Amino acid sequence: MLKYDLVVIGGGPAGMAAALKARECGVQKIIILERAATLGGILEQCIHTGFGLHYFGEELSGPEYAYRFIKELEKTDIEVKVDTMVTDILPGNVIVATNNKDGVMQIHTTAIILAMGCRERPRGALDMPGSRASGIMTAGTAQKYVNIDGYMPGKKIVILGSGDIGLIMARRMTLEGAKVEMVCELMPYSGGLTRNIVQCLDDMGIPLKLSCTVIKTHGIERLEGVTIANVDERRRPIPGTEQYVECDTLLLSVGLIPENELTRMAGIIIDPVTNGAIVDEYRQTSRPGIFACGNVLQVHDLVDYVTEESQIAGEGAAKYILSKGKSKSRNGKDIHVKAENGVRYVVPQNINRSTDKDVKIYFRVADVYKDKRVVVTCGDEVLYNKKKKKLAPGEMENVTIKLDDIAKLSSNEITVKLEA
Repeated sequence: MLKYDLVVIGGGPAGMAAALKARECGVQKIIILERAATLGGILEQCIHTGFGLHYFGEELSGPEYAYRFIKELEKTDIEVKVDTMVTDILPGNVIVATNNKDGVMQIHTTAIILAMGCRERPRGALDMPGSRASGIMTAGTAQKYVNIDGYMPGKKIVILGSGDIGLIMARRMTLEGAKVEMVCELMPYSGGLTRNIVQCLDDMGIPLKLSCTVIKTHGIERLEGVTIANVDERRRPIPGTEQYVECDTLLLSVGLIPENELTRMAGIIIDPVTNGAIVDEYRQTSRPGIFACGNVLQVHDLVDYVTEESQIAGEGAAKYILSKGKSKSRNGKDIHVKAENGVRYVVPQNINRSTDKDVKIYFRVADVYKDKRVVVTCGDEVLYNKKKKKLAPGEMENVTIKLDDIAKLSSNEITVKLEA
């Protein structure tokens, strides 16, 4: 039986940042459990630059960003177990994990930070007729083939979905000599960052077809082509708009899913919109002593925001541990934060009235909006009101509510919404 003050599940950018922050705040015995062979998570295969602009103030590649946190970890006494799979979280914050060296382990801990990241939505989640021909894969799988394994998955590419991974792979495949025929997006707007649309599509001369989807794949052994079609406002293919596109590879960039199987097994309440845990301002979940951060909580577009959020979770876990679980109430029942009128979701969903800090509320909008005001209210009181030139679902937004304002709130509900 092993005992730790804090167990961090996941050794990607979220898990490393959370563990380092908890150690900085005075937590002594910390261990990171990572199922992969190395730390760094998905950043290891993201060899393009664009990371660290907010956090480090300079442009880094994914491996460079991860390496900075790995080096900081090596300076501490934080333990790390890689090739280790967590299989369950039992009552009393007991973790069951296994690896080839130690076998099955039971780890008793005061607090847990969930930082398992997310995975790509596969073809099986799509209504796409056609055979199981080779050449159909997620954009992240193709990224691993090219950047880690040194394999080219194909030469003539169609990409379905304009998420950031899909956009980045459109550029990557082009630079490697492949012909990217087009990127098809079901929605009337792109799901990626504006900078990625410009740098990965516009600069490469790759067309982006909005309100368009793949309705059929062709080929038996190997993909030979796809049929695309425009869709109406209800996302249904429009008869007569079908077009056959010859290709040998179809990359799917159709959304990310938080890896929350462990979260659900632990009985933690899940937000139906984010598919992550419902948390308070310190990222504590509905189960005392268990915190969540990074893409397992909400899918981020920038790793810099992952780091920022994970440090909040690390600080929250430290407060919980150092007070032996008797810190100020963090049960998520004081002030509820809700999304309305164009705002799709908010994180955190709860703020404790006894909080000791300003609270930054992250949110995403449900559509592309121009010249709208982001308004935060509590009853008739306006806490925040600022006009934004453009808001898009692919870019996370945030507002900060000051501690003094939280202490004076007259209601137990805050609303984040858009107004003209």
